[in-house]
Amino acid sequence: MTGSEVPRRRSDVTRTAILDAARERFASDGYERATVRAIARDAGIDPSMVMRYYGSKEGLFAAVIDVELDFPDLSELDPDQLGVVLVTHFLDLWERDTVLRTLLRVGVTNASGSDRLRQVFATQLVPAARAFVPDPADAERRAALVASQVLGMALVRYVLQFGPAADMSRQDVVAWLAPTVQRYITAEAP
Repeated sequence: MTGSEVPRRRSDVTRTAILDAARERFASDGYERATVRAIARDAGIDPSMVMRYYGSKEGLFAAVIDVELDFPDLSELDPDQLGVVLVTHFLDLWERDTVLRTLLRVGVTNASGSDRLRQVFATQLVPAARAFVPDPADAERRAALVASQVLGMALVRYVLQFGPAADMSRQDVVAWLAPTVQRYITAEAP
């Protein structure tokens, strides 16, 4: 092991600890109430280390909400299965990763969060929709309709935890939402 590997490893461990603590703190407190001091305390480090690695609370937040939707390969998909595949994929994302929940919670109250949500929508969801919509010029509107369904369900199921939505089985959520998502993407415009 060279001398340069040890500091890099410590640096990686510190960055990971900061990001983990920040995800939890932003998710529980929101952007406005989360503080660099609280995040540093949760990570077991001095607050100056947060500033050293991320420059500011906003810089840290930007690192925390780096979101990739990681869509499965949709090129070989039967278009009639798109609704099921998308809803299942979004449920997997929401259940696997607190970053999306954090982004949704903060996105409704913070300009940086809502900007990031719009960016994810424009750069990831719209291109995925464009491959399936009857008229590619209508992809943004149709992707927005899909987003209304998946973000709405995520809000009531994972953030607000409304009993009926939070208690539904995954199969029921897919059964209810998939036909609507399917229609939004592939049906002829009304």
